[in-house]
Amino acid sequence: MEKAGKRGSKLKKAFIILLIIVLLLCAASAVINLLVIKRASERIISRQEAGAAEADCVLVLGAGVTESGNPSLMLAERLNEGLGLYWAGASDTLLMSGDHGRSDYDEVNVMKDYAVGAGVPSSRVFMDHAGFSTYESIYRARDVFKAEKVIIVTQKYHLYRALYIADRLGLEAFGVACDTREYAGQSYRDIREYAARVKDFLVCIVKPEPTYLGEAIPVSGDGDATND
Repeated sequence: MEKAGKRGSKLKKAFIILLIIVLLLCAASAVINLLVIKRASERIISRQEAGAAEADCVLVLGAGVTESGNPSLMLAERLNEGLGLYWAGASDTLLMSGDHGRSDYDEVNVMKDYAVGAGVPSSRVFMDHAGFSTYESIYRARDVFKAEKVIIVTQKYHLYRALYIADRLGLEAFGVACDTREYAGQSYRDIREYAARVKDFLVCIVKPEPTYLGEAIPVSGDGDATND
């Protein structure tokens, strides 16, 4: 009976310690999310405000494409806002950053074709074929494409993290949100983004290099240099 009582006491202590650890981790993740949102909020601006920014480029972050090779709804909204910023004079250059890590999946050519089809000269649309994550897209915008001041376009829930990363990487950045409607499955994306903010908060402490760097392709040059 005495041994069983000691065993029960140890299990109770272990449970309490585990509970405290879980509560501390939850509290830490909540604080990190609030910090990321607070630090980025003041740099979310309107299209009209961005029109006077004179940015090196408008950075449009990739999202999914359909099997038929068309932009998904969320990506189309990002592209439309990017085009709006281009025509508003925020920058004369678009940088399309997304996943083109496989021959059978290509976000960036879809994005460039969309912009060129809307009347933007091909030479003013750059493609970042190795924008495999938000962190990598922004890191490469700075180091490969030599941008110093950017306007980032994505949905608002994602924009906080993108702007936080840009700030931590020393890139002058403002963001324009492109939400015009509610999206199916947004609750799931919000949960993922909550965790992603914590991940990238830690990543920005270490600042690892992205998967690929390569030689510089300045956005002040010719976007067709990024054609494949």
